[in-house]
Amino acid sequence: MAIKRDQADIWFSKAVRLRDGCCQVCGTTENLQCCHIHGRRLRILRWDMDNCITCCAAHHRYYTEQPVAWVDFLNQLLGESHMDILREKSRGILKTNKQVRAEIAKHYREEVRRKESDPDYQMVSWN
Repeated sequence: MAIKRDQADIWFSKAVRLRDGCCQVCGTTENLQCCHIHGRRLRILRWDMDNCITCCAAHHRYYTEQPVAWVDFLNQLLGESHMDILREKSRGILKTNKQVRAEIAKHYREEVRRKESDPDYQMVSWN
């Protein structure tokens, strides 16, 4: 069963893709997708920009099917210390409701608009 996407997910994905601008594997700007390092079921990291990179659809699928290669790639791209921080963050708990998800959507909508109006703006993660 697929995980339902709402406005928080949609705006978060736009923010990640705008931040990166291209596939972090091959550099293409076609068919970009937001790729979670720790899956979306883990709510504490679901909307954390440190937990996502942008990949093209082909690389997203490839790394979904090749988890060992995914970890190796991420360690090379982001570094083991980044991965250690994500592991530590993943131990937390976040309970959401409609109001919290609306706040997340609003945050990322504003971040996207700031970045679109100022390409030098460094987006800030909600959490």
